[in-house]
Order: sequence, then structure tokens, then C-alpha cells
Amino acid sequence: MVKKISTSWRAWMLLAGLLLSQQAAAENAPAPNGDYAYFGFEPDIVTNYIRKGPSLGYIRLTAEIMVAGNKNLELVEHHAPLLRAALVEIFGSQPEDKIKSLAGREEIRRQCLTTINELLQQETGQPLAADILFTKYLYH
Repeated sequence: MVKKISTSWRAWMLLAGLLLSQQAAAENAPAPNGDYAYFGFEPDIVTNYIRKGPSLGYIRLTAEIMVAGNKNLELVEHHAPLLRAALVEIFGSQPEDKIKSLAGREEIRRQCLTTINELLQQETGQPLAADILFTKYLYH
């Protein structure tokens, strides 16, 4: 019987710890009400990248910017041509190894997010992009 109480006590303590950690995570969430919207570039972004050898390499991707709220979505949509041009420039300057590796793709994604937020900071006075997602990523 002592063993059951000890096991039960441990289970309750574990449950209490999990609940407290979830509450702390919820309090530190970046969006005040979790209202996110996504802006997708239409049509897909297609550009060349630096490839070894005489042939050209190209990449086709679908990118979506995650922003907090519909008002911010409208601002991002207004500046979409500037943001698209920045993405084309970033991908056009990448070497083949970085384009084709998972680690390189993640590094490019972070660079795109940083550049987008810098441009939005210059244009609107605030960095509006919470994240950027590549939903399609094809290279040749």
C-alpha cells in the first residue's frame, strides 16, 4: 500500500509540473490572441542559383509569410513586390550546395525572414513577419 501511495504521489507531482510548464509556455506566447494570417506569394517564385559547371540551375518555391493579424497582412500584401524581389535576390546569390542541403535551406529561410523584417521595418516602422514557410521547394 505504501508503494501505491508513493507512485500516486509521483504521478500527481508529474501532472502538476506539466500543467505549470504549459501555463508558463502559454504566458510567453508571442501573439496576444494567437490570431495569425498567412500571405502567400502568387505566382511561385522562380529564379536561377549559382551552379557548378556550364548549365544553369533553377529553383521554384512557394513561400508564405506568417503575420499577426489581418491589418498586418494588408501591409505585407501592399509591400509584396519589394519582398518578392528580395527573395529572388537572396536565392539567386546562393551556391548549389546550400540550395540542395537541408541545413542550407534552413539558413536561407532565416536569412529571408531577417531580410523581410528589415525591409518591413524600413517601410512600415515595424517588423511584421513572425515567420516564413517554404511550402514548395523544387530545384534542378
